Amino acid sequence: MKGDWRAPMAAIVLALCALVPTNLHGATELLLKQKEVEDIYQRAIQLTEATMLTIPGLGRAAEPLLENCRQAATNTRLLGQIYAPSVYLFLNNLRAYLQLAAALPKPRPFPPTAQQQFEELRKIADQLEGHFQALLEDLYRRLRDPDPNQVGYYAEQNAKLSPPRPDRPRVVFLGDSITQGWPLNEYFPDRDFINRGISGQTTSQMLGRMQTDVIQLRPAAVVIHGGTNDLARGVPLEIIQNNLRMMATLAEANGIKVILASLLPVHDYNKDQDPRYERTRQRPPRRIVELNDWLRAFCKERRYGYVDYHSRMVDANGLLRADLSDDGLHPNPAGYRVMAPAVLEVIDRLVPAGPAGRPRRGSSL
Repeated sequence: MKGDWRAPMAAIVLALCALVPTNLHGATELLLKQKEVEDIYQRAIQLTEATMLTIPGLGRAAEPLLENCRQAATNTRLLGQIYAPSVYLFLNNLRAYLQLAAALPKPRPFPPTAQQQFEELRKIADQLEGHFQALLEDLYRRLRDPDPNQVGYYAEQNAKLSPPRPDRPRVVFLGDSITQGWPLNEYFPDRDFINRGISGQTTSQMLGRMQTDVIQLRPAAVVIHGGTNDLARGVPLEIIQNNLRMMATLAEANGIKVILASLLPVHDYNKDQDPRYERTRQRPPRRIVELNDWLRAFCKERRYGYVDYHSRMVDANGLLRADLSDDGLHPNPAGYRVMAPAVLEVIDRLVPAGPAGRPRRGSSL
């Protein structure tokens, strides 16, 4: 389908959310996983292509509907996540196809195989209808989420933390899934390094957690690593920069040393194993470099610490080294082993550890 259909579809989805409390209660059990949706789309397209040949005139009339379904399936695969407007586009065109097929005169006798295929298509449409309703319920809940920034995510852990010790400067690592997946206690066993990463978060959500997950923990320094999810969602660079600037300013105003980390490169080397591992479409390398250039200059201007993960992990193609990530986005253990000395060097320069805080020989570094 030509043109950008996402804006009107998004408006439709938001409008339909008004129906959620009465029409969609309990629908979340029908929510499908990403792989299930992709498989259903593929099967529906195959069935549509097959049944178009069984009714005279159906193929020509239904070709635009089939193309729209293909577009929705492609968008879902490239995004690597379920997007409600894409589901609406696919479902709406599949329903239209079934209505068109029902309206056209059929040959006599009608092939039993074709009857079975149309019946399977109707079942798929019903399944997608339930899935779409579940998506709307989930969207409705998130739009009215009292904690959109997940401020309470670490509330229990924060309450149990002891005050920082003078000989063991506390450092908070604030970030997204790349931070959350890093077992800091294994890489820095004698340090008071606190992991406050949350998978999927953007810089605006991280900014919303600064008070509870950074300032109130009284760290000597904070390592801020975010922005890759913003890029994947099309957030303008200016907004990402403003969020990072505000986080740094808040930390500095509370006497906390600021360390900003570069975005990691990404790669597509394993996309043949899983289409979701095609990362560069959502996170173009040039955009990553552009944001990292700004980060470096900003840290120089403010005299903040800057951790350059990117230059240590990028290959000759400008992508993340294949041996450092299995999915093209998140570091594997080898990736974290490259990151660890890079961040520790900056931390030790800005916040020297006391005698009890120096890393043990033979640690994971």
